[in-house]
Amino acid sequence: MDPSPDTILVVIPTYNEKDNIGAICARLRAAVDQADILVVDDNSPDGTGQMANRLADADRHIHVMHRTAKNGLGAAYLAGFRWGLRHGYAVLVEMDADGSHQPEQLPRLLDALATADMVKGSRYVPGGSVVNWPKSRELLSRGGSWWTRLMTGMPVRDITGGFNAFHAATLDAVMDEISSVGYNFQVDLTWHVIAKGMTVAEVPITFVERQYGQSKMSGRIVVEALAKTTAWGLRHRTSQVASAIERLVRQG
Repeated sequence: MDPSPDTILVVIPTYNEKDNIGAICARLRAAVDQADILVVDDNSPDGTGQMANRLADADRHIHVMHRTAKNGLGAAYLAGFRWGLRHGYAVLVEMDADGSHQPEQLPRLLDALATADMVKGSRYVPGGSVVNWPKSRELLSRGGSWWTRLMTGMPVRDITGGFNAFHAATLDAVMDEISSVGYNFQVDLTWHVIAKGMTVAEVPITFVERQYGQSKMSGRIVVEALAKTTAWGLRHRTSQVASAIERLVRQG
């Protein structure tokens, strides 16, 4: 059954997104007008939290969570998910504040939830695209997804993508097992959903590089994510080999 719009919560983490948060909330409210928004602000020094408060005062569908420090993207999402589950939302959505995820494309993710436990907006399936990225960054992103698929065996084209929708039961089943708080959170989350035997669907999206503000991505973040992914993959492949040897032994 398709999710009812009034049971949807879109979680938007923010840190220094004052120039973006108003526009992204307005676009999201226009695209899915009955969905609620939770802005999770990590004590932005530029006044993003105060801007979000003003938006919430003017619109009952907008809520704000104020955190005391910048403790990582994954930690912000998990805090937002827990808030949403406590308040009884049936569907929860991850979306960036900077406009790179197009709110107008959210309905296609929600439609795909009719037959999946998790839906990823994908840049790298047919119909997906990236706009205004330098080729070097796109190659880094595609390479990271390829390496993660190779190491873990996950059948997902855009593993690091952060425009995702979930049934509440999906998140409830995996959240306590998520250990990543940085950008590797997206891989960690997808890994655990698949490990539980649940289905992950991908739908094409157009990813547009931010117009205002500064990207939080860095070389250190990429190296950290690849290191964690490699460690998971090696454990996974080792386990597969051990299981295969055990089956051969049993068969004589």
